[in-house]
Amino acid sequence: MNVIVLLAVILFALMVIVGGKQGVRSFLSLFLNFGVLFVTTFLMTNPKNSPIILTFIACTIISCISLFYINKTNSKTITAFISTMVTIVVLLLFITFITDKSMIQGFGEESTEEISIFSLYIGVNFVQIGASVIIMSTIGAIMDVAISIATSMHEIFYRNPSISRKKLYTAGLSIGRDILGTDTNTLFFAFFGGYLSLLIWFKDLSYSIGEIVNSKVFSAEMTTILCAGIGIALIIPIASSINAYYLIRTREKTEKLS
Repeated sequence: MNVIVLLAVILFALMVIVGGKQGVRSFLSLFLNFGVLFVTTFLMTNPKNSPIILTFIACTIISCISLFYINKTNSKTITAFISTMVTIVVLLLFITFITDKSMIQGFGEESTEEISIFSLYIGVNFVQIGASVIIMSTIGAIMDVAISIATSMHEIFYRNPSISRKKLYTAGLSIGRDILGTDTNTLFFAFFGGYLSLLIWFKDLSYSIGEIVNSKVFSAEMTTILCAGIGIALIIPIASSINAYYLIRTREKTEKLS
């Protein structure tokens, strides 16, 4: 416990030194987002509550905290928030379909011994739970790409106010392409590092390559990684088009008023 407190203090000190007041808000947002996730997980244990609806509400609150609380309310955060919400809706529908068809929900046969003493008739929709887990795993990366594209496109627009919508949109895509590769690799290595013990477990079970690939646990993790990459790829054209539309629309309104 003392080590955790020490690490938290070091993180807080670095965030204050580097980010100032914004760093303080970023540190506090970690606890706020944790609280949202904790409450959401608790509510999901009630079979009467829809995990998909709870996930959408949680993502909305997390986006508000991460965008508006940390970076304050402005045109950049507003367009980033809209882009994030549109992408989340598309992903929720897509991932729910994929989770249902791939049948990766629930427990794998490797967990049979550990859960054998418990009742499996808990009345929870594991298809929707699986989709919720994937969405929660990607929300941070999606917001990161959204705010990065919004900030860059706003800067381009203010440097060149006469730029056309098509050129502004193309610039957004170009920025997104540079982000796409690094963020996708970041997600891959984050999941791989987190589940390195899973691969070691497979080795202890003397699994062949075919058994590893076809196991439910491995398939679920690979599905999460691939869906996260799809989310990052989707947010780039969505954020670029929304920002281009907003900025050009703002310029046209200003010209009419003047």
